Amino acid sequence: MAMLGYEFMQRAFWAGGLIGIIGPLLGVYLMLRRQVLMADTLSHVSLAGVALGSVLQLNPVLSGFAVAVIGGIVIEQLRRSYRTYSELPVAIIMTSGLALAVVLMSLQQNLSKSFSSYLFGSIVAVSDTQLRLIAIVTAAGLLYFVLLRRPLYSLTFDEETASIGGVHTGLLSFSFAVLTGMTVAAAMPVVGVLLVSALIVLPASLALRIASGFTAAVLISIGVGLTGVFSGLATSYYINTPPGGTIALILLLFLLTAIAVQKLSRRRNRRNTHKSLSKFHKPI
Repeated sequence: MAMLGYEFMQRAFWAGGLIGIIGPLLGVYLMLRRQVLMADTLSHVSLAGVALGSVLQLNPVLSGFAVAVIGGIVIEQLRRSYRTYSELPVAIIMTSGLALAVVLMSLQQNLSKSFSSYLFGSIVAVSDTQLRLIAIVTAAGLLYFVLLRRPLYSLTFDEETASIGGVHTGLLSFSFAVLTGMTVAAAMPVVGVLLVSALIVLPASLALRIASGFTAAVLISIGVGLTGVFSGLATSYYINTPPGGTIALILLLFLLTAIAVQKLSRRRNRRNTHKSLSKFHKPI
């Protein structure tokens, strides 16, 4: 393909492919743990880290990455402090991160102009440093999910039972929060702060709706994520639209199509069942 002849598109496809694997995989666990908003929250925290790095003359990518990881740890700590109100830590960290980002952005007048790439994503401008960071996060995430698949499975569905069974739930939850922060920060160059949760949540939403089991949900989620990213990149290249928004819209289209097909299938099955039953009620 002609577009793959450009080096920036090659980096874009590599970055998108890597995030298209680890993002949807993480999304399945986040949805089953009812922590979907955590991805959106950490994206706002990561934006504050980017702003902080710019103000302090540090690497914005690395500072955003570090602050997102810290944000994930803080959310997990607050979640344990407010067990009855599980949604409260997310609200606290999201508003705090966004407020900090706004304040830091106001300290430099030219800072807000360069923030559009972080808000909406600029995958075609992914640097070698960002690509290496994404590769490291993806490799670490895959290794994490493979080595800890059994305790993570137990923790995801029943934390109390997992604790009784000998799983160190506290340490595992904190490590999961760290991985979530790392993944969100790595995904920012692909779809941006405003759409990062779409890349993580939408493929998982589709997979959990149609999958017959947990393993199938993971595989379907990754497949949908990769398809959405690659088709979104190709579409944005040929029709000149923002890559991040195009990827999110295609993933949304996949989800809506799956829901529509599922509803039509159920309606057809009910209709066929009704016809079958009506044969037995005909007068002799």
